[in-house]
Amino acid sequence: MNIVFQIALASWTLFVAAAPYLILGILVAGLMYLFLAPETIAKHLHSGRVRSVFKAALLGIPLPLCSCGVLPAAVSLKRQGANRGATAAFLIATPESGVDSIAITYALLDPLMTVIRPVAAFITAFAAGIMENFFSGEEEQQISVQPDLSCRVDGCCDGNNCPPEEHSNHHSMVRKLWSGIHYGFFDLYRELSGWIVVGFILAGAITLWLPQDLTSRYLGGGFATMLIMLAAGIPTYICATASTPVAAALIMKGVSPGAALVFLLAGPATNIASLTVLSKVLGRRGVIVYLGSIATFSVLLGLATDWLYRFLGISLQTRLATAASELLPTWLHLGTALLLAGLTLAFFLRGIVHFANSKIKPKAECCS
Repeated sequence: MNIVFQIALASWTLFVAAAPYLILGILVAGLMYLFLAPETIAKHLHSGRVRSVFKAALLGIPLPLCSCGVLPAAVSLKRQGANRGATAAFLIATPESGVDSIAITYALLDPLMTVIRPVAAFITAFAAGIMENFFSGEEEQQISVQPDLSCRVDGCCDGNNCPPEEHSNHHSMVRKLWSGIHYGFFDLYRELSGWIVVGFILAGAITLWLPQDLTSRYLGGGFATMLIMLAAGIPTYICATASTPVAAALIMKGVSPGAALVFLLAGPATNIASLTVLSKVLGRRGVIVYLGSIATFSVLLGLATDWLYRFLGISLQTRLATAASELLPTWLHLGTALLLAGLTLAFFLRGIVHFANSKIKPKAECCS
């Protein structure tokens, strides 16, 4: 019981430090979901083997979608004419980064990694998209996932039989803003909350249990370290936001910043569950190029990140060990943490009630 309490305390400490930035990220993410819908982005991704990939990678960086949630969005882009490379770039950049994960990176790591992470996601996505367009061939697959084109405010139209100029007058700006805020806190956070809890619990367990001399010896940097983190990240499903406290805990135990970056890039962008759908979106050859590009550029960018930290003379491990939440008052950290914890508990209880109701079978009616 004492061990459980220590893990909970370590997890809660990290959560309190990240809470204000996490709320800011969720708020901005909700508004971006409303105003930067994938069908709006699609018009920029129709032509050009290089230009469309550049735009897809750039536009995917701030969007708050995980590696499963991004699949229907990518299908929507593909159906509306985006080429294979642009689709692949969007599929990689979007789950690897996002305004919510950028905010929590600033909270738990440092400003340099806050910049490196989205830049690395862009480079990986752009390179993979170029590789898809020039080397994956012209193989096409039938896509079976149906994109959701309905109104994101209240579902007042299905997106197919409602002209955009007519629909733009359906809702006031205040109504749209409230809808975006509601989506961020009651839809997006509900989807992410379970993974975020798991991420912070893992971070707490790593903080207490993982021997620092072991990680410093075998995961302190170098090519082999990058491959180990790549092997850990590729098959694992963990969203970009939830992976951040895990990365922070690993760095505090001696893992190099570059090795942590490999985990932050490979984990959110790949998982076994989504590869089947990816084969339908990109084709089997496209999936091989997709995984190969992520693996290659994640490792190269991880090595470059370690070199940059050494060149600048920055010890991220030391910084995390001595960091304090000096930018924001303590009451704000604690208040936002309690707010998010309350939402998380409410979603958990709602899930239990829903599960219990689904198990209740109606009594069979008697026939007379």
